[in-house]
Amino acid sequence: MTDAGPAEAGVANDTTEVMMSTPAPGVRQITLNRPSKLNAMNVTLVQQLHTVLAAIAEDHLCRVVILTGAGRGFCAGLDLTGYGTVAGHEERGPIQQGFATQQHIAALIPRLRGLPQPVIAAVNGPAAGGGFALVLGSDIRLAATSATFNAAFVRIGLSACDIGTSWLLPRLVGAGRAHELMLTGRIFGSEEAARIGLVLDAVPDDVLLERALDEAALVMRNSPMGVHMTKEVMWSALEIPGQQAAMDLENRTQIMVSQTADHLEAMHAFLERRPPNYLDT
Repeated sequence: MTDAGPAEAGVANDTTEVMMSTPAPGVRQITLNRPSKLNAMNVTLVQQLHTVLAAIAEDHLCRVVILTGAGRGFCAGLDLTGYGTVAGHEERGPIQQGFATQQHIAALIPRLRGLPQPVIAAVNGPAAGGGFALVLGSDIRLAATSATFNAAFVRIGLSACDIGTSWLLPRLVGAGRAHELMLTGRIFGSEEAARIGLVLDAVPDDVLLERALDEAALVMRNSPMGVHMTKEVMWSALEIPGQQAAMDLENRTQIMVSQTADHLEAMHAFLERRPPNYLDT
């Protein structure tokens, strides 16, 4: 069985706005591909990203996803020269079309969260507005030295509370820092992002993807089901108001995963001092 992605043949060309590749076994790299626009979001890019993420969710050979941008930017947010119209809403009124656009973009965040595979954001250059939200919605965040971040919505006369930012940012960096970043919309760099815990690490641009692959390899030392359940429960725990409810969920999940063949394989591999051979069974 080869390790080619399910949608790879359909998205690996120069005219596509979201590209997928396989830089290492078990790793799918998603590259936002509008470099002349700093990968700003239009209806085509967002729809293609939805399509690629949906395909990856069904790709059992994929263990980890790396999300990055082509050229000198990660994603500059909404394309202010024109987003386009979401399919099926062409004949509706302007408010209805605007709401459809809002939902089209915002739905990317629960789609990222719903993937069984962890998503590593490898942030190269600007991540603003909707691009900033994609970073926040990822599971692990790494930044190149050139990376910059901002909640740009407030700087174009809108609320900074958009695409999950008001929920995600305070949970990642604390309410005090998040409130300042959202109220000012100021641009900050990779060094500050690492210092406040927004990103795991800030590294030179030329080693960003290598660093992301190293992090992916660490994840893949663990069983697919164990990683999937860790991702699911760790995000759910952020929404659970009480410790006991979180522990109840942990207890049930742990017993379920303990019944998998991969759990036994991990135990045997540890005792025999060898790498495990996971079959996702």
